[in-house]
Amino acid sequence: MDPGLRSPLVDFFRRGEVARDVRLLAAQGALAPRVQEQLALLVLLSDDPDPEIAAATAATLDALPAGPLRAFFATADAPAEMRQFFAARGIDPADGQAPAAAIDLAEPLLDTLSELPEAPAEPAEPTVMSSLPVLARMKLAMKGTREQRAVLVRDSNKLVAAAVLSSPKVNEAEIEAFTKMGNVSEDVLRIIGQNRAWTKNYGIILGLCRHPKTPPAIAMSFVQRLTEKDLKSLATDRNAKDGLRLLAKKMLTKGKLG
Repeated sequence: MDPGLRSPLVDFFRRGEVARDVRLLAAQGALAPRVQEQLALLVLLSDDPDPEIAAATAATLDALPAGPLRAFFATADAPAEMRQFFAARGIDPADGQAPAAAIDLAEPLLDTLSELPEAPAEPAEPTVMSSLPVLARMKLAMKGTREQRAVLVRDSNKLVAAAVLSSPKVNEAEIEAFTKMGNVSEDVLRIIGQNRAWTKNYGIILGLCRHPKTPPAIAMSFVQRLTEKDLKSLATDRNAKDGLRLLAKKMLTKGKLG
């Protein structure tokens, strides 16, 4: 069943692009840092074809505390699909429509991430982090420092980069900085460009438009929001793709300045 929640981390599970050891940790409630993602992964893994993963998911679901679950499902943050899944298990929303603050959604329902391999608290060099196991890099991506996230968002493993973007610690200033990194992947830029909350930020959409790796359809969808000054810069930017430069020139010529 689809949990009705979109996030970089959940989307990788939805597409079936996650290795067995990572799926097993998620099934044990030991991966996602936030309530919404924990529950979404459990919904997705509840019918996993691997018997051990399906059994671990069932055990984790049975261990979830009913009170916090009912409080969460009474908030506007709980997707209808997720409510339906848990209602079938006898967990209904608490009486009344509780505000989102009724439960701290940054706090896990279980002690998550504790089972991931320990990693150095402050790896001094990017090469140190790159030598860590994938699961340890994911832990750093979600719970580490800003400096660590800046390195790991460029990780060759897509799931590690997605974990950075799913971290509850990541903020818009970091996201904007990611759009200016020359060696960040197209997948990272695509995820950023598809996030409605992040693309309300002008600096982020400008970074996406300027980055040569941003998928053209995403970059072109933001061009109309650029200021005249930035359109002029984009129109003469040799690093920008031809179609993007032409669109910027066309908008300047016709006076369509967003």
